Amino acid sequence: MCPPDYFGIEYEINPWMNVRVGSDTDRSRRQWGDLVAELEGLGATVERMEPVSGLPDLVFTANAGLVYRDIFLCSEFRYEVRRGEAEHFAAWAGAHGFEVIRMPPGYYFEGAGDALFCGETLFAGYRFRSDVRSHQWVADRLGVEVLPMELVDPRYYHLDTCFCPLAPGWAIYYPGAFDEYGRSVLRDRIPNLIEVAPEEAASFSCNAVVVGRSVVLNRGASKLADSLREAGFNAHPLEFSEFIKSGGRAKCLTLRLDGEEAAAWAHGE
Repeated sequence: MCPPDYFGIEYEINPWMNVRVGSDTDRSRRQWGDLVAELEGLGATVERMEPVSGLPDLVFTANAGLVYRDIFLCSEFRYEVRRGEAEHFAAWAGAHGFEVIRMPPGYYFEGAGDALFCGETLFAGYRFRSDVRSHQWVADRLGVEVLPMELVDPRYYHLDTCFCPLAPGWAIYYPGAFDEYGRSVLRDRIPNLIEVAPEEAASFSCNAVVVGRSVVLNRGASKLADSLREAGFNAHPLEFSEFIKSGGRAKCLTLRLDGEEAAAWAHGE
């Protein structure tokens, strides 16, 4: 995670961002700190990287890259305003023992924002940020099955805004973010899908962080929280009002260092 010292709405690259609205610095720091405390309280270890002036979205570390075992596949951002983040993410990963791999020139890949494992399969979103060629390259490089799915609603510009794996065979999703093919892929490959209502999806309720059987999500998603409890998961709601202004919530603010394949789930942790 990266503290939001320089977080702000300085440009507009998704439908949520409005430079005229801005963000409250004190409130964003408090909300970020509450997420750190919640995750540490659930038993997670949080590593912090240094914020950098001029990179307001560095706080959204989910977009840094994809971690798979000891490999860090560094993101290649579509928008120029975010490309400066890549060198900082790559340097951090290299300094912490990961093998850093860069995408081929001309490919767009925005890490765990668009690539999420459910079990051993990597589900990948493309169109608005990542491109389908990058996912095919990732499949070959990692030797894993990758299922690309086109995102069709610009409000849900990354896969992690509309899809969240909970455990092998379990996930939450918002059907309206996908075309019929994408919906069929999810239905066919994930036996237990929890559908998120449109009004709760619009507040980024799918953008959640999973620690074991606990799911940290935004406050106000009562329907999803009830569905999670019925399925045997524990909902932990928090406030993220400042980060939704930039199109992010809990998941966007984190990158799993044990790998998005979530190896810990296999051990029931």
